[in-house]
Amino acid sequence: MKEQLEQLLAEAIGQLKAQGTIPADHSVNIQLDRPRDKSHGDFATNLALMLAKPAKSNPRQLAEAIVAAVPENSLLSKMDIAGPGFINFTISQDQLKDQLTAMLNSDSLNVDVAKESKTIVIDYSSPNLAKEMHVGHLRSAIIGDAVSRVCEFLGHKVVRQNHVGDWGTQFGMLLAYMEALDNQSAEYELSNLETFYKAAKQRFDDSEEFADRARQLVVKLQSGDEYCLKLWNQFIDVSLSHCQEVYDRLGVKLTRADVMAESAYNDKLPGVIEHLRGKGLLTEDQGAQCVFLEEYKGKEGEPLPIIVQKKGGGYLYATTDLAAIEYRQKQLGGDHLMYFVDARQALHFDQIFTLARKAGFVEGEIQLDHYGFGTVMGKDGKPYKSRDGGVTKLADLLDEAERRALELLQQKTTDLTEEQQKRVAEVVGISSVKYADLSKNRTSDYIFDWNHMLTFEGNTAPYLLYAYTRVNSIFYRLGDTAFDRDADIILNDERELALANQLVRFNEVLHQVQDKAMPHFLCGYLFDLAGRFSSFYEACPILNQEDEALRNSRLKLSMLTANVLKQGLDLLGIPTLEKM
Repeated sequence: MKEQLEQLLAEAIGQLKAQGTIPADHSVNIQLDRPRDKSHGDFATNLALMLAKPAKSNPRQLAEAIVAAVPENSLLSKMDIAGPGFINFTISQDQLKDQLTAMLNSDSLNVDVAKESKTIVIDYSSPNLAKEMHVGHLRSAIIGDAVSRVCEFLGHKVVRQNHVGDWGTQFGMLLAYMEALDNQSAEYELSNLETFYKAAKQRFDDSEEFADRARQLVVKLQSGDEYCLKLWNQFIDVSLSHCQEVYDRLGVKLTRADVMAESAYNDKLPGVIEHLRGKGLLTEDQGAQCVFLEEYKGKEGEPLPIIVQKKGGGYLYATTDLAAIEYRQKQLGGDHLMYFVDARQALHFDQIFTLARKAGFVEGEIQLDHYGFGTVMGKDGKPYKSRDGGVTKLADLLDEAERRALELLQQKTTDLTEEQQKRVAEVVGISSVKYADLSKNRTSDYIFDWNHMLTFEGNTAPYLLYAYTRVNSIFYRLGDTAFDRDADIILNDERELALANQLVRFNEVLHQVQDKAMPHFLCGYLFDLAGRFSSFYEACPILNQEDEALRNSRLKLSMLTANVLKQGLDLLGIPTLEKM
């Protein structure tokens, strides 16, 4: 409906340009918003205020001219002007009912797929395999996963890339520790990567002989030594297994097949350096090979270096990222490369994208975007830590989430069996952690608060999961009793109309999520939908409604609400429950 309305406005502006009311050479950006006061209509625009100056017209008079120029149509039931020149639009009920019916009759809820399907390569999660995944890895994994699900739902080909850190100096230390242990001890200690890493680090700090051996192993590993590669592969296999366990528990759609690790680009890195040299972009600075781009300067105006090769010949993240960008466009066919990485890496990616284009690692109209995110904070305003002050392992966090959710469920009266309660606790606990993150603006830090995320009140996973079961309970009570699914939809009550208007926004919201990579738009939408349904449910009798036509209509609205809640939560990576 938004696109149809934008087209009507474009035609109105075209007519006003032809009449000379608006300068013919003035470009017009039509912006439609949802009015804060829902009683003012379904959409609003400040178009008249923006055009008043170039048109040399009073904004309110120009608004009247725009309204008069809108072609005759069946989309709108009303247009009115508010304040100094805001134009409010109300969609006709016939259009609204047609949209609702189309959503009910469609497996994909009548969501518009992309007019032109793209291959979108999405880089997310990407942990360092030297340690177990911790709470700092949470945001990239679940935000990237939610956006990738939405992009797929909207008709794009999504290629997931898990750019894990599996190469570098710290691996020499880990291999030296593996070498020092017998096979049985190594297997036992590798079962807890965090303990293994700390023990290796302690040995590295305490023993110069061990440290020397670690440095030797790094060199041998990077030169392809068979013995070192055997130890390294054993370590990487265990590390990736730990990651996969966490992904499976989180419901994140990453598999071993999506792993394209740093080491995968190792053979390409000398070629990256030679390519940059051939383009005349390399400068040697204190023995290191650097690229200086005029676009990036320090506080004193000095050019900032992108170091691509260290003095000793080693490579850096920048080198690997350039190789990865080239691979993602030229081998994977990416039209749009999306990176979900900590906001603190914004300058790095900005430089790499600029250099990739300038050096020809990517070509054509490819879109390159870094979508940064804030930090998970504790109540003390500092990055979230475990009780002992250490970094919280993600597996431990999920264990605690399930334990707390089970305690919460056991405090409530329920007819669920012990096994069913355990399953519900798993879904509620992990979904609560995910939703608390996804419902916050991606670019902001947020406070990790167990009490808030596990409550059944407010914008939380338990509230939405319960809202879904509440809608579903209508159909459990209905049982095998048939109702007319082809019946007309009736929107006489203001609560019915409010629910209907919210339902048809689903398509619009999903496109906003994709365009901005902001899953919290979808969370906010689902929370509002659950609230609208609650108001409708309280005010509008459904199963005990004597008027059969009204009963059928309300059952259809309820069914569509359940479908949208289920699909919306699925796109966030949250499974629904039939009972709670």
